[in-house]
Amino acid sequence: MGSMVGSDGSGGAPHSQTLSRGIRVLEILSEAEEPLTIAQLSAALGVHRSIAYRILRTLEDHGLVVRDAAGAVQLGPRMATLARAVSRDLQSAALPQLSAIANELSMTAFVALLDRHEVVTLVSVEPSHAHATVVQRPGTRHPLASGAPGIAIQSVLTGAQWRALPDEHPREEAAQARERGYATSHDEVIPGLASVAVPLPLPDRPPAAVAVVFLANGRDAAAIGARLQESARTIAAELR
Repeated sequence: MGSMVGSDGSGGAPHSQTLSRGIRVLEILSEAEEPLTIAQLSAALGVHRSIAYRILRTLEDHGLVVRDAAGAVQLGPRMATLARAVSRDLQSAALPQLSAIANELSMTAFVALLDRHEVVTLVSVEPSHAHATVVQRPGTRHPLASGAPGIAIQSVLTGAQWRALPDEHPREEAAQARERGYATSHDEVIPGLASVAVPLPLPDRPPAAVAVVFLANGRDAAAIGARLQESARTIAAELR
C-alpha cells in the first residue's frame, strides 16, 4: 500500500501551501520594525505580488492584518485577541511576578517558551518608572543557541528533548547554568544588552524561562538570578 507524502517530502497528509504562506506573512509582520508594503512582503515570501495580495486579502477579512492609508501592512487587532488566549493560565500566573520584578529591578521582565529551535517571548512587563527601558515584545523570537533564556532552557532539557532537536547542541554555559541555577548573556541577541534567566519548571508544557533584559551595566547577576528563581517557584506553584 502506498503512503501519502507531504510537500516537504515527509510522510503524512500534504501541507497547504497557501496556509503556510499566510502564517509566514504573520511571522514576517511580527518581526518587522514598521509596516511593510505588498512589494516587500512578496519579496520576503518569494512569490508574485498578486499571490501576496490574495493572501493579504484573506488575512484582512479575518482582522489579522490591516493596511494604512498608504497601503502598508501591519498586524491587526485580532492578533492581540488570539495572543491573549495562548497559555492564558501561564500568562495570568506570570504577570504579577513579572510586574514585581520589573519595578524592583527597573528591568524589562518576561517569560519565554521553547518553540522548536527558537525561544519565543510569551508575555513581558516593562518597569513603570524607569527613564529608559528595553522593549521585549510578546512574540519576539531568537535562536535557542543565543541569549540567557535559551541557555536557561538548554540547562533543563532532557535527553529525549535534545533528540527532538537533532541540529542543536548544548552550549558549555548550559552546564554552568545548571550548577548555579541561572544563565547570563551579554551582547548576544542585541548588542549592548545583557540578560539573566532562570528555568521555569512547567510539567506537561514546553520548556520555559523567566528572564530580564537590560542595558549591560555591571549589575549583580547572582542577585538577579536569585530574584528570578523566587518568581519562577511562585509561578510554578500557581499552576499546580
